[in-house]
Amino acid sequence: MKESINSLFRNRVNLILVLFFCVYGLISFVNHYFFRTACLDLGLYTNALFDYSHFQFNDSLAFKSIPENLLSDHFDLYLMMFSPFSLLFGSYTLLIVQIVAVLIGAKGIYSYFNIDDYQKKWALPAMLFFLTFFGIYSALSFDYHSNVVAACLLPWFFVFVKKKKLIPAFLLLLLVVVAKENISLWVGFVCFGLVFEYLKDRKMRLFLILLGLFCFIYFVAITMAVMPMLSSSKEYAHFQYEVLGNNFKDAILHLIAHPIDSIKTMFINHNKSQFGNYVKLELFGVLIGAGFLILFRRPYFIIMLLPIFFQKLFHNNPNMWGVLMQYSIEFAPILAIGIFTIISKGAKERLNKIASYLIIISSLVTTIYVINKKGPFNNNTEICFYSKEHYHKNYNVNDVYEAMKLIPASAKVSAQSCYLPHLALRDFIYQFPRIDDADYLIYSMNENPYPFDHDEFPIFIQKLENSSDWKVIYKNSHLRILKKKGI
Repeated sequence: MKESINSLFRNRVNLILVLFFCVYGLISFVNHYFFRTACLDLGLYTNALFDYSHFQFNDSLAFKSIPENLLSDHFDLYLMMFSPFSLLFGSYTLLIVQIVAVLIGAKGIYSYFNIDDYQKKWALPAMLFFLTFFGIYSALSFDYHSNVVAACLLPWFFVFVKKKKLIPAFLLLLLVVVAKENISLWVGFVCFGLVFEYLKDRKMRLFLILLGLFCFIYFVAITMAVMPMLSSSKEYAHFQYEVLGNNFKDAILHLIAHPIDSIKTMFINHNKSQFGNYVKLELFGVLIGAGFLILFRRPYFIIMLLPIFFQKLFHNNPNMWGVLMQYSIEFAPILAIGIFTIISKGAKERLNKIASYLIIISSLVTTIYVINKKGPFNNNTEICFYSKEHYHKNYNVNDVYEAMKLIPASAKVSAQSCYLPHLALRDFIYQFPRIDDADYLIYSMNENPYPFDHDEFPIFIQKLENSSDWKVIYKNSHLRILKKKGI
């Protein structure tokens, strides 16, 4: 009887995962099909897959004019691991990997609460919370990023720690931290937060402290030695926190010396960005709607999120501050595990059950808010999978796919950002209008003309099409493909 009940739950869990695979696919795969993915970051990373699958480093030329090892931009080893799959799934490879990672993370949440009998009843609600969390949808609507995969593997670290399987826990931690250089800093805080869960267990306490120290040493070594060594500037490229100083040392000293100002900075438009007012407050509002305040019952879960708050709220770019793109994914596993751990330890089971339902509903409401949100940074077409506009383009995309067949697989290509991810599995590709030694150019009059404005773009295009160096081999109302003469 018990086995049949377990089988029923497994089947229900699997059906839920299949359902959410379809939902996530309607966001991610549809965006890619309708050319809403971009050079940064899916195009660049897909080009890296090609290079790694051919046993060579990526030179970043998809978005840089001077060759530079891609590992100097982000120390991401996942792309090497995933590169063989590009032979099967082409330009959709990383999008498939990302969605599968989210489902693996959801199963990890379920498994975490399924370890102890008294917590089993919270396994399914916690998993549903994770699957419907706003940060998942924001991330999936904006290309591919390895921190999404890392965040979704983290629940399995919690599983192995809870089971006191030290070697699997360490190996899983290694797998997480190699996703990107800043992930190791976050995971270090996760380990130190978990120490409070195991204060009475000397062996686990020491194990977690050592793991935390390892993460911090890894972070320092990668950001201060390895990445600068690979960079042409000999510096770490992603310290963009002018409010805190010029480097990590300045940032630490500033946080210590000016705690009140630092806390204030977390809530205000600190660099007077044009669209930065109330963006941070909106983030806190959405997090509160998703149950964040419950974590104050076990503040060590908040410790785990401190570097995420810091990297978001002190950054120069207001895009980082809010609820959009991939910058909120790390909240998902910590809130799912933290909130339902606290609920599961409540004294009154009936109230706990009601609370879990209310949290899921409240979190779902915040997710719907984010999906429907419109503003200066988005028009919500990419994320609103239940809107008609999500499945529509202002030109015939089939024309583009047919026209792309005119470009040989071995050719050097300069492609507009939206087309670059589809053509990135080749040795040389550049983001149009950078041409360099490209043999083919592909661009659309109906897409974002960046870095030109709408007046400059037609002038530049007219010069190209009238040039003696190029021959127009495909032209319709929206798309152009040019081929270099003499090849």
